[in-house]
Amino acid sequence: MSAPHSGTLGVPLATQVPDASALAESALYRKVGWKLIPLLILCYTISYLDRVNVGFAKLQMMADLKLSDTVYGLGAGIFFVGYVLAEVPSNMVLHRVGARRWIARILITWGLVSAAMVWVSSPTSFYVLRFLLGVAEAGFFPGIIYYLMHWYPARRRAGVLALFYLAAPLSGMLGGPISGWIIRDMAHVPPLNGWQWMFLLEAVPAVLLGLVVFWSLKDRIDDAPWLTAAEKHVLCTRLAAENQGKLKISFRQVFSSIHVWQLSAILFTIVMAMYGVFFWMPTLVSESGIKDPLYVGLLSAVPYAAAIPAMLLIGRHSDSTGERRWHMIALCVIGMAGFLLSILWQGDTVLLLAAMTLATMAVMSILPLFWTMPTAALQGSGAAAGIALINSLGVTAGFVAPYMVGYLRDLTGSSNLAMCVLAALWFAGAVLVGKVPARFLHTP
Repeated sequence: MSAPHSGTLGVPLATQVPDASALAESALYRKVGWKLIPLLILCYTISYLDRVNVGFAKLQMMADLKLSDTVYGLGAGIFFVGYVLAEVPSNMVLHRVGARRWIARILITWGLVSAAMVWVSSPTSFYVLRFLLGVAEAGFFPGIIYYLMHWYPARRRAGVLALFYLAAPLSGMLGGPISGWIIRDMAHVPPLNGWQWMFLLEAVPAVLLGLVVFWSLKDRIDDAPWLTAAEKHVLCTRLAAENQGKLKISFRQVFSSIHVWQLSAILFTIVMAMYGVFFWMPTLVSESGIKDPLYVGLLSAVPYAAAIPAMLLIGRHSDSTGERRWHMIALCVIGMAGFLLSILWQGDTVLLLAAMTLATMAVMSILPLFWTMPTAALQGSGAAAGIALINSLGVTAGFVAPYMVGYLRDLTGSSNLAMCVLAALWFAGAVLVGKVPARFLHTP
């Protein structure tokens, strides 16, 4: 019978097993999904919010602290320096101690560091706390990807990762208005400024969720009391069959694998586009003529809201067809068009939002498809290290993107050149996807 690790909840598998129908297997995966995915989505939503809410803090913080766009861009991006340095060690610890304890630790630690952002008073303190936030959060995302590998098979993974990735647009859709409201309406509530209240209040859920994860998340299929013995057998059998075809590489071999570096380069181009959107969208909306922070937050939520159905439909379609490569290349082209159109339409808020919606839909939809590749090809400790290394190398773009945009804005007085660079990176990503070996795209 089949055993799961990933999947679109409810997409029938082509493969049938002797003791269960495809419908029964799909129902089992839906059961697993309802137990795991809502909590993980909530955790990742808070992760994104605490990572990118600095884009809304910028609307007040820069004036209060007299920071330039370059300083802001460096501070926003330096998060990823700490993140990258701690990523692989963090995922290796998770592999040894289990997801429940380690993810709970990550959530609580980053909540405390995020709350400490209220004490930012200079460029140096801004840089230090953003760096520490990156160290605290390192390992969360690749840890979840690695964790889901142990529940869902590759055939179902794009859909389930699309569900998990709902956190990113949800954080933008919900976090924008909430952040804008806090900054505007608590700007004169002593003893803090509006942007300080935002950091403090939005840090609390991370700490609380850390406690929830510690008490409720189950590390393995065999640990789940809500599964019967027969259901556990189905899930484990499916995973065991899939693992027979995966690459078995050691921790050291991960660092010399050309395929790991190739996948890292693809992720780099995607993340450049993603943080070009996340960290600068409030600024672009504001410069189109919208000055009220609450309205900036509400309008910035529109592209994220539009990205949600796109993510789910594209992930489900990719799973049902088993095709990854051309889905990803098409999304690269759409993202490139979004950035180029944002230049043409920068003076019109409605058209600008349409362009940014294209870019946001593309980047949000391509990420779940991307992560089916390493998880379909790697296993064991090599998978833990490989996923962490790919993610850490790829998200160095999270440092480069906001700093590059800030620097080019200071240099040229507009965002046009930066948007052109991001569009060119989308093109490079499409070329790289075309070169990925077939076995990384295989979904049995």
